[in-house]
Amino acid sequence: MNENIVLSMLRRRPDGMSRVEIARETQLSAQTVSNVSRRLLERGLVREIGNRSPDGPGKPAVILQSDPDGAYAVGVHLDPGLITCVLLDFCGTPVAQSHHLPPSGVARDTMDVIAEAVDGLLKSSGRSLEDVLGIGVAAPGPIDTEEGALIRPRLAPGWAGLHLAQLLEEQFGRPSLLAKDVTAAVLAEHWVRPTTEHPHQAFLYWGAGVGVGLMLDGHVHEGASSNAGDVGHAIVDPDGPICECGRRGCFGELLRPFRMVLEGLRTGALPAPAGWDGGTDTRSALSAREVDQLFRMLWSAAELGNPAAVAVVERALRGAHLYVSNLVALLDVDQIVLGGPSWEPMRAIFLPALADLGTANGRTVHVRESAFGGEVAAVGAACLVFQSAFAPSGR
Repeated sequence: MNENIVLSMLRRRPDGMSRVEIARETQLSAQTVSNVSRRLLERGLVREIGNRSPDGPGKPAVILQSDPDGAYAVGVHLDPGLITCVLLDFCGTPVAQSHHLPPSGVARDTMDVIAEAVDGLLKSSGRSLEDVLGIGVAAPGPIDTEEGALIRPRLAPGWAGLHLAQLLEEQFGRPSLLAKDVTAAVLAEHWVRPTTEHPHQAFLYWGAGVGVGLMLDGHVHEGASSNAGDVGHAIVDPDGPICECGRRGCFGELLRPFRMVLEGLRTGALPAPAGWDGGTDTRSALSAREVDQLFRMLWSAAELGNPAAVAVVERALRGAHLYVSNLVALLDVDQIVLGGPSWEPMRAIFLPALADLGTANGRTVHVRESAFGGEVAAVGAACLVFQSAFAPSGR
């Protein structure tokens, strides 16, 4: 516990701290900090980076800092449109990453792609499996964290029942953990750049679908079954498209990339791809690559003022603004973070569109984009491993 408390403090002070400063901030005794520091140095989790002159009389203080080479973790983000893998060092910096198209959502083939990707990360980074503490996986919900399995992901039915954590442990002999993608996304922001400035925040996440990750009172909120953040069926547009649940204008359906592309095709905002008959609504009508390309084209066309594209985008923005305004009021969060694999094409229009949330309820609500781009869920998946090993409370 004391070792993890010291590591947590150093994580919050990337420039390093002296032993005296650590003792003062953690309220541990000087002897305890000295003993803990010695053990952490021996284990290679911290390093001495030089001396700092004291404010008054006395010897210069030796500065301790987290050692990026002290430990590594692999993060895998399983999205119906893209598989992203990263190798994260102990300071939260990706040292290698790769992207792969999912093999039609077939469970066994998907596992083979992930296994090959992990091997590739280690080879390209010059690291070995012995350097890796574990493998974290971020996946669409619902999930069963105790079994390490995907239950029935709506946008990837071929992954239902995939016991990914167990398969990875068997393949690599390393502990494996599973979390919902939106949970991993908000954990990445919290773990790699810890701050006490915004302990209540929501991460608005775009992948193949839409979700919300929550941090409340400084802790990532997972919910009773670790499936918090399923916001897809909150109605934001009663006249919107019909969702599979039978209702109209569900938040997730209105804003997911495939639905926006479909609307763009039907209204003439986008050129029809080869083989498109205009009469189908199913996800299989377009490949993941086609959806990504057309989604980017839609937002680019809206930026250029194409009236049909602007109409599709503005409808989505109205729905998002309504939902996020209610979320801010309900949970009293003070920061909204935007990101995910599908975020980049949206940012130029979407970020300023939510700027007026900054005065919601007469107080300041910060709106910013994620620091990790499309890799945020994969980074968060790797952080699951570090959190499990080094968080003082295990949370």
